[in-house]
Amino acid sequence: MKFLDQCKIYIRSGDGGGGAVSFRREKFIEYGGPDGGDGGRGGDVWVEAVDGLNTLIDYRYQQHFRAGTGVHGMGRDRAGHNGADVVLKVPVGTEVLEEDRETLVADMDQAGKRVRLLKGGNGGFGNAYFKGPVNQAPRHANPGLPGEEKAIWLRLKLIADVGLVGLPNAGKSTFLAATSAARPKIADYPFTTLTPGLGVVDLSANERFVMADIPGLIEGASEGAGLGVRFLGHVERTAVLIHLVDGTQEDVAGAWRTVREELKAYGEGLAEKPEILALNKIDALDAETRQARAAALAAVAGRAPMLVSGVSGEGVSAVLRAALAKVRAARAEEAGPAADEPPEEPEGWAP
Repeated sequence: MKFLDQCKIYIRSGDGGGGAVSFRREKFIEYGGPDGGDGGRGGDVWVEAVDGLNTLIDYRYQQHFRAGTGVHGMGRDRAGHNGADVVLKVPVGTEVLEEDRETLVADMDQAGKRVRLLKGGNGGFGNAYFKGPVNQAPRHANPGLPGEEKAIWLRLKLIADVGLVGLPNAGKSTFLAATSAARPKIADYPFTTLTPGLGVVDLSANERFVMADIPGLIEGASEGAGLGVRFLGHVERTAVLIHLVDGTQEDVAGAWRTVREELKAYGEGLAEKPEILALNKIDALDAETRQARAAALAAVAGRAPMLVSGVSGEGVSAVLRAALAKVRAARAEEAGPAADEPPEEPEGWAP
């Protein structure tokens, strides 16, 4: 399945059906009177977040969606049927934006969430609605109201707890494959990963989180170099970032600094997120080189990096435990005080 995380579509709600002008005409019945029914309401356009989807590829081949038109009213006080609604099913984490790609319409961050994007036009009243003691035989009815239409953007931001960042060939895909059941493409050349990937990390029965791997960043990515920073949106929702630095390269300090500068240039709070710094590929280094590279990285980052190898598994568990602790702390902070805690009683007089 191809991965698509941004697309532009056109939506239109249904027009309302017109009211009918009709009179009851039966033999031996005088003064039958008006009996024109109302028109049906036009269909709405909804968006719904569903499980089981991780791409917007369905909207690659169909970009126009139009709800059904309401049926016109008929004689004998028969109202027209309402138009059929259109439901856009999107992956959890999809953002609905206006055509300017900046104004947020809806954030589909929970499975089952449903939002109405456009409301269908109301149906017109038939002439039976207008009858009264003064005008007992109205010969007019209302037309149905037109629907609404506009263009919107769908932008997918994967729901993950932990994000992997680093330069190309830093070992992110290998780390993801070693810690989860995900099977990303792994090779010995840069930009092996062209699309984001997700993996579920199971440390124990009650210790589980989702980790996202995105394509590597290079210097100038914020200006469009390489694959740019387009895929950084998929780690915006994460609670912590694992920054992998390739320990086999000479300038580990420069590698760390390059990625940090690109995160700051992107914005959206990524540079302020908690970061776990890890020196990767230590299985290919001797003890002296490990110590030297770790010291160089600590000097520029201001903290000692964790030593890890996705190939041998050394240090992987410690990194995952540290990430889980950060995730739990962030989620607890978002949740606020426990709801089951009794409220504090005010001091002073009490009956």
